[in-house]
Amino acid sequence: MAPPPKGKRRSLLADAIESLGSPATPDALPPESPEAAPQTAPLDEDSAPTHPSFLARRAQSLGEVSRTVKRPTIRLAPSECTIWPGNARDYADLTFERCESLIASIQEEGRNREAVVVRRTPDGPAPYELIVGTRRHWSVSWLHANHHSQIELIARIETLDDEGAFRLADIENREREDVTDLERARNYLHAVEAYYGGVRARMAQRLAMPQTTLYNFLRLGELSDTVIAAFPSKAAVKAVHANRLAPHAKGDLEQARIEAEAEAIAREQAALRANGDKPIEAAKVCDRLIRAAKGSAPAAPRKKADKGGATLFTNSGEPLGQIVKNSAKSGLTLTINPASPLDVETILEALRPAIMAAKFAKNM
Repeated sequence: MAPPPKGKRRSLLADAIESLGSPATPDALPPESPEAAPQTAPLDEDSAPTHPSFLARRAQSLGEVSRTVKRPTIRLAPSECTIWPGNARDYADLTFERCESLIASIQEEGRNREAVVVRRTPDGPAPYELIVGTRRHWSVSWLHANHHSQIELIARIETLDDEGAFRLADIENREREDVTDLERARNYLHAVEAYYGGVRARMAQRLAMPQTTLYNFLRLGELSDTVIAAFPSKAAVKAVHANRLAPHAKGDLEQARIEAEAEAIAREQAALRANGDKPIEAAKVCDRLIRAAKGSAPAAPRKKADKGGATLFTNSGEPLGQIVKNSAKSGLTLTINPASPLDVETILEALRPAIMAAKFAKNM
């Protein structure tokens, strides 16, 4: 389902908390009078709602989180906050390109429009720890480092334990388009042990999430870095891919086959990126890994040496260069640009098959 338009999207957490506003007490209610009392007809069973609303379910899952909100808002320098490691978003993966539009918005308005969430850390290396708002913190930090140190970080203080902080951050991250499935999956994999004693059903209940959805994310979080590197990008790896792979990776032999094929695919992806070519799609990567697990994976495909534009590889599979032109009349034209330093003998060994297969050589 498409997310709400920018500027109109509101925090699920904020909406949930507002929906839990304290009910009026009898003392605060105006005195009733027969004239003022509204006449209401009793609801019959058919007209009563059969399912709680989305916000009601989400609010129920917040538990003590929603009851401990203090909500003072303060202005901070980014250096006054450390980043809580329990948030799904990988701070190290943030770049100017990923935050460019947010940086421009904060610079124009002189502040972050939506407050980040922090908690006090009296004994920590900084006075506060950032729970929610990693991109906003990174963006204000970037502005501070680029001649805009007057811009402060607007923050809201919450009183939360680690489990409550995890749930609050998760609610916020679910409505963020740029938090990848992999970031959430690895965050869930850590949380299920750290906060729920390894009991997945309990974690799903606390997050108001279907158990099957959580289990699929946990499968994704269990994929090794080697397998992840075979995909075109971290953002391209989805829970559905892990779910497809899971039945084929139960034994040590199958897992070893998948890892070996993933390394081969990763080398191909690196060569494609180096040449500016389109990477292998995630679905096709998944298909090859499954074939490898069954012991029926074909050799890594390489373009024939007699076609212009083909990539040259060393005998060990490293990208070496490209065949620019190959014709009987014009001869063979190559570009050699190894991805890593190579000795002359390795390069000559890689060139021999291309020269022997050249069209002009067939006429000799």
